Amino acid sequence: MSSNNLKALSFLVSALAIVQILMAADPDILVDYVAPDNAEGSFFTFTGFRTIAQGPPPPAFRVTKASMKEFPALLGQSVSYAALQFPAGSINPPHTHPRSAELLLVAQGTLQVGFVDTNNKLFTSTLQTGDMFIFPKGLVHFQHNAYDNQTALALSVFGSANAGTVSIPSTLFNSTIDDSVLALAFKTDVATIQTLKKGFAPQ
Repeated sequence: MSSNNLKALSFLVSALAIVQILMAADPDILVDYVAPDNAEGSFFTFTGFRTIAQGPPPPAFRVTKASMKEFPALLGQSVSYAALQFPAGSINPPHTHPRSAELLLVAQGTLQVGFVDTNNKLFTSTLQTGDMFIFPKGLVHFQHNAYDNQTALALSVFGSANAGTVSIPSTLFNSTIDDSVLALAFKTDVATIQTLKKGFAPQ
């Protein structure tokens, strides 16, 4: 391959990489905010977390999101929130956020948290009330309330109005991926995969 062809190929690969990086971020808006013409203060107010402050703890892990879908005023603002409620012994299963890092603050209780990097290295920590932990964008991570006698509450902020969530167990075992493909991937048999899928079937 000639030097000019190599330079052209290098430029093309670099340009495609930059386009991919730009596409992964929230689009910049050219106005202060995106709102209906008749918007008032209530458009910029989210009240969805009131149930957390006023209600009893949930019976199972629950996440309450304040993303662009639930709070349209976030469109173009590159930020969103989530409140994570952990009854005793509950877990937020391994998952990823393809469009944002996650900064988690433990507001109540204790959580075991961790993420796995692209070299399969696990980083874990036990967080107390007031502690924070960062989950890098796109990496598989989890949170677990290991205590059987106390609840936990955490707040997560994202650098995207729509960070997205890909739940690893649900994506694998509640999808139409062929059982034989999953059996090969997990080095097991189809019967085991089918048993696992039953646990993730919609209720």
